[in-house]
Amino acid sequence: MPRIALVTLAVCVLAVAAAVVSFVQGSWLGIVWVLLAGLTSNMTFLAIRRDRAAKTGGGTGSVTG
Repeated sequence: MPRIALVTLAVCVLAVAAAVVSFVQGSWLGIVWVLLAGLTSNMTFLAIRRDRAAKTGGGTGSVTG
């Protein structure tokens, strides 16, 4: 797993924890944390997908094609 995937996964887990804490305390700021968790989970997925494509020789390593 590439380093950037590990970092984004860690940020995703921390954002989910922050969202839970925010909602438990009654703050609507948790919505921002949920959005950040969604963004970082997609970044993690794409980094892993790019790494797997590069390892298997799946072309140029593009995640879109």
